[in-house]
Amino acid sequence: MLPTTLQIVKCGLQADPTLTPADRTRIMAVLRQPAALKSAPVTSTEPRLIRRAETARRLSRSLRFVDKLAAAGILAKRKLPGRVRASGFLASDVDALIQGGGGIV
Repeated sequence: MLPTTLQIVKCGLQADPTLTPADRTRIMAVLRQPAALKSAPVTSTEPRLIRRAETARRLSRSLRFVDKLAAAGILAKRKLPGRVRASGFLASDVDALIQGGGGIV
């Protein structure tokens, strides 16, 4: 970030009466850090669900092929959260199928 940009942000933070001096210092310290330190990889503990179209794209196959894999029990359908009829597949299952395809893909 350019020094002039930091100066503008600093002036804006000083004008905000809701921030404490400690908050201002912490925000400025975060802004001054190099971008490499800020971008830590985000890891999620929840299993990631992907839709049929994304599954077909990852497998380089058609939607019909994905439906046949689901009907054969090779890929297990999972309900998408908060949806009534929509379903998807676990990304880990699709990745495992790609890695050890067993002649399917």
